[in-house]
Amino acid sequence: MFPERDAAGPRRRSSQSRALALAAAIATLPGFAHAAAVDNYYERAVMSAANQRCGLFPANLASALGAAEAQARGAALRSGLSSATLAQVGERARDQAARTACNSADLAVAAGRVRSAFEGYARLYQMTFAGDAASWKADRAASANIRRWRLYQPSKFGWDTMIFGLAGRTEPPAMFAVANFNDGVIPYAARLVVRDVARAPDPFLNFLHAGAGGRLAMADRMPPRSATRSILAEARGAPNAELYPAGTQSAVAFRFPAWAMDTLAGLDPREVVAVDFLFASGADETVRTAYVEVGDFAAGRAFLAAGQR
Repeated sequence: MFPERDAAGPRRRSSQSRALALAAAIATLPGFAHAAAVDNYYERAVMSAANQRCGLFPANLASALGAAEAQARGAALRSGLSSATLAQVGERARDQAARTACNSADLAVAAGRVRSAFEGYARLYQMTFAGDAASWKADRAASANIRRWRLYQPSKFGWDTMIFGLAGRTEPPAMFAVANFNDGVIPYAARLVVRDVARAPDPFLNFLHAGAGGRLAMADRMPPRSATRSILAEARGAPNAELYPAGTQSAVAFRFPAWAMDTLAGLDPREVVAVDFLFASGADETVRTAYVEVGDFAAGRAFLAAGQR
């Protein structure tokens, strides 16, 4: 993406500079209209690596670029690119950025296009990050008095409903699962169940159960429990009404530790995680499970960060 200096003359360098600048402008926009998914990811990864090395952009612009890179990564994986291949593409992008001088004229042009593209992106307050089976909705609007959903995904499981995601006021949001149980029973605990990447480096996608169009049900995107780890909620409480699942009059909220956000962001966008709600039933314990698609959680989180000034 960033050409090395050579003796081919000004015409070649000018052409490469224009191509680089165009790629940089595309790289910051939310859509992926015209380029192949792998090219989109490569372009964004090069610009992100160049920024880390050369300090090209302020923090909010760097976060916007990070959101675009994360979204491109998800699109590339959903297009069928393997995680291993995508890692190699990312490595090539970082190598290319490392070979480009920070005072390169081409890099300066590309950085200028990124800044121009960010002007419109910065004015966005809401975005929907569509997935295969579910979507994340992001909202940068914040209230000093009322905790609101900032990045969230609704889920229905049996007769019960849940909203899972990031909520907060003006402070950095925390991760919550807020659920309503149709029979009025309240769980005493909740846990987030995710793939253990140490034991299972690749996602479990049971395509033998794929339906029309190759779509998988949420449960068929979940690894077997022997390949998972659990993150226990650290607090339980009554949320404000703005966090209730739609159409409900009450709910219970469970807050998960801050590091769980990084865990979720590092997973494959095609897979799901589970939220287990634990109920005491005499001497036994019963569990009700809701599923959440990982999707573009990382991109949505970076979108929120890009709006913080």
